[in-house]
Formats: sequence, structure tokens, C-alpha cells
Amino acid sequence: MADLDVLNAIIAPEAEALGLALVRVAFFGGESDPTLQVMAERPDTRQLTIDDCAELSRRISAQLDALEEAGKDPIDIAYRLEVSSPGIDRPLTRRGDFADWAGHEAKVTLKEKLNGRLRFNGELVGIDDAGVVTIEDKEEVEHKLPFDAIDTAKLVLTDKLIAATIPLSLDGADELEEEGQD
Repeated sequence: MADLDVLNAIIAPEAEALGLALVRVAFFGGESDPTLQVMAERPDTRQLTIDDCAELSRRISAQLDALEEAGKDPIDIAYRLEVSSPGIDRPLTRRGDFADWAGHEAKVTLKEKLNGRLRFNGELVGIDDAGVVTIEDKEEVEHKLPFDAIDTAKLVLTDKLIAATIPLSLDGADELEEEGQD
């Protein structure tokens, strides 16, 4: 398995050089389909274009290829590199994500049970200065979850989230709609 701290240290400067914020670096797929997944976004739009993905992918590949040639390959097996935006139902990986997306529905899974539970679903209330994430469930019960105890968290696709997400461009949307109508 790849060391994610090492990969973050390699990938983060490449994203930053392009003016991008790194959202997540993950390695998954096991032996059947090992995949290095990199999610990034433009801080001003919270999105990523195809051109951004391609450029970041080229930069990451060049760095990893150079390390491999130097005998310092951080991933010792063949793998697939996947560079993408975090998407609308994005993972929440940074402390700031829990503040930025307060008011939206999320699913949170902890590393270990807290009060007998691993999974929490509800509206994000936010994160405090001590790093405690608050989520309010459908019964209006607030759950306090330490940020460091969170294994995974992601937004839930809702109408409210869709309305809050502005597309990068609507150019050509009318043509696509017209083509689909007969």
C-alpha cells in the first residue's frame, strides 16, 4: 500500500503550482485495480475543468516518473492515476470543508464507534475551534464528532446542494437541450 503522507507531499506542491487546492489523495482498488485518486479544485469556484485535470495529471505523472527513475518510487506496483474534481456530492476532508458546507446534508463515518455508532447522517452545523464537527440528525439531535475521529465524510446530493453549486459555464447548454428534443 502506498504511503499517503508521502504522496500528499509530492502532489500538493504540483496542485498549488497550478493555483489548485488539494481535496483528497487516496489509494484504493487492491490488487485487481490499484488506483491513485487525486481530487483538487480551484479555490474561487470549488470546481475543476478538464484542462485543469489534464495539466495536474501530467505534473503528477512527471514527478512520480522521475522518482521511479531515481529508484525512489513511492508506489511499488502498477496503478492507474485518476485526477478529478471532488464533484457535487464531494468528500469532506479538510476542517474548512465542514464550515464551508454547513447547512447541507452530509454522511459521516467514524474510525471507531462513538456512543455505540459509527455512522451519522444529517445537516452539518459546522466545526468549532477545537475541531469538533456538529451534525444534526432528522430527530434534531446534535452529535459532536471529533474531526480526528472521522474516517470518511461526504455531502449528500440534495436540491439545496444543487442550488448552491454554480456551474463553471452554461455556454452551450441551450444547444445541448435543443439537440435532445425531437
